[in-house]
Order: sequence, then structure tokens, then C-alpha cells
Amino acid sequence: MAPVTVGVSLKMYFGHREARDWFARVAEHVHQHPGLVSGAVELFVIPTYLQILPARDAFAGTPIRLGAQDVATADSGPFTGEVSAAELAEVGVTIAEIGHAERRRLYGETDDTVAAKSAAALRHGVTPLVCVGESDRLSPRGAAASTVAQLRRSLSGAPAGPVVVAYEPVWAIGAAEPAPVEHIAAVTTALRMALDIAPDRAGSQVIYGGSAGPGLLTALGTAVDGLFLGRFAHDPGNLAAVLDEALALAETRVAS
Repeated sequence: MAPVTVGVSLKMYFGHREARDWFARVAEHVHQHPGLVSGAVELFVIPTYLQILPARDAFAGTPIRLGAQDVATADSGPFTGEVSAAELAEVGVTIAEIGHAERRRLYGETDDTVAAKSAAALRHGVTPLVCVGESDRLSPRGAAASTVAQLRRSLSGAPAGPVVVAYEPVWAIGAAEPAPVEHIAAVTTALRMALDIAPDRAGSQVIYGGSAGPGLLTALGTAVDGLFLGRFAHDPGNLAAVLDEALALAETRVAS
């Protein structure tokens, strides 16, 4: 069975020294976690670009996957300030976050931009972590239709390969509570069905982000393949607790 996936994006919260300390503490907390060791649980960490190499060194010898918070649409050339998927893959990055709501809002990224970045990542063996989610709170049915359409636009023209879809309703990002379980389940189920009928997306996963924390993964059960964490995971102990929950869920799925 596919592993239960837990991801963490550090955004721009940590300075360099603080990030290095966090990497060391996470490596200490989770490198022997039974879920990670057995492969029942997968963990990826997405630091800033400058923090990628120290993270790679800190996580050496562990199964933790390394990610990037963005990727260029082009493979090389005169693109000041950009980082290509080719270079990211060269230094050990295996997953790239693309199309987060903050980048759409602050930097004007569109679904076409996300599709071009997804294509660039897949060309170089980097898994796109495609973020989708409705801006305004809709009914579960309306949110499902909106996000499935957004996902299709965000992968239009991208080559074959598995993706990780992070469902993050914009109205739930940074909120005191995540979206209701019934709402999340309706949308993630629709997203998974859309991926399942796409022959070029075999092996893809759907995870939830947006004020995610303890207990949510258990409540969602088989409706998601994992969680995408934010500031909650700044405490490595919290992250370890979610990994425990992910392992329990993985064991339940095997038993059933």
C-alpha cells in the first residue's frame, strides 16, 4: 500500500542558524521512527533555497525527502533569481511545492504558471507538490468541482508522472481550525478520483494542508493520503506525534 505522507513547509519563518538547529532536532526525533524505517510513513521537508544543502546534510542517512518551495518554468538561461528543477534534482531535491495560495496572491501566479512549473519539475524527475484550493468558502460539492477544475488546469500539458496534490482551502490557511472533516473528505475524494482516471498520473497522492494538526489525520482516515503541516511542526515533538498518528493509520489500513 502507498505510505501515509506527512510534509512540512518552513516558508520563511526560520533564519539560517535556526533552520540548521531545527534540522538537527528533527533528525534526532524521527530518523529512527518505526513508520519511516518501515516505509509505512513518508516524510518530506521543504526549507528555503539557502537551507536545502544544510538540510540535505542533516538528513543524510534518513528516509526524509527534501523539497523546494518553488521551481522555475525554464530549465536554464537568463532568468535572474530563479532556480531550475535540473539544479534542484542535482542537489537531492525530490519534491517541489508549486502554486501555493501565497504565491498566487502575492506574486500573481496563475494556473498556467503552475502547469509550466509542474512540467519543468516532471521533466527532471522532481515530484510536483501541486497546491489547490478555493479562495471563498463554498459548499463541499462546489469546492470539489472548483478544485478538480483547478488541478486539471494546473497540470495541463505536463508530462506523465505522479504528483502530490495538497488541498489547502485558502480560507483555512492560518485559521484557528482546519476545514471541517466532511468538507475536506468531499474535496479530497473528488481530487483522488480525478487522478485515478488519469492514466498518466499513476502513483499520485492527495494530502490536506490548512491549519492541520493532531487528530485530523485519524478523523479523515482513508479520505486523504496524508497531511501538509506548517507552523505546528516547528516543534519537532509535534511533528513526531503526527508521524505516530500516521503510522497508526497506516497499520489500520493494512489490517482492513
